[in-house]
Amino acid sequence: MTDFSDRQRGEEAKFAMDGETAFKVAARRNRLLGEWAAGLMNLTDEETDAYKKAVVQADFEEAGDEDVIRKLLGDLTAADANVSEADIRAKLEEKTIEAKRQLMSES
Repeated sequence: MTDFSDRQRGEEAKFAMDGETAFKVAARRNRLLGEWAAGLMNLTDEETDAYKKAVVQADFEEAGDEDVIRKLLGDLTAADANVSEADIRAKLEEKTIEAKRQLMSES
């Protein structure tokens, strides 16, 4: 019986670790996306820092990436940046890979 309990605790710990890792990757990715978008909008360094935080916070509105995509598309459109939703989705995938690499290199 203890073997089963130990295995169950191990699975629960792995699940918690996977969730934490996914959260860290998404937050890092969103900061990278915010930095990319801020560059397209010609924001100052201070505005860029604030914008990166705003993109991270936008991800808490709903599950999935649609809230982040909607924020970026709206902000970039308002700033007259010539960026499509497809461009943003492609950049999201690129920044996800970059965020994973950065987190792996820190470990």
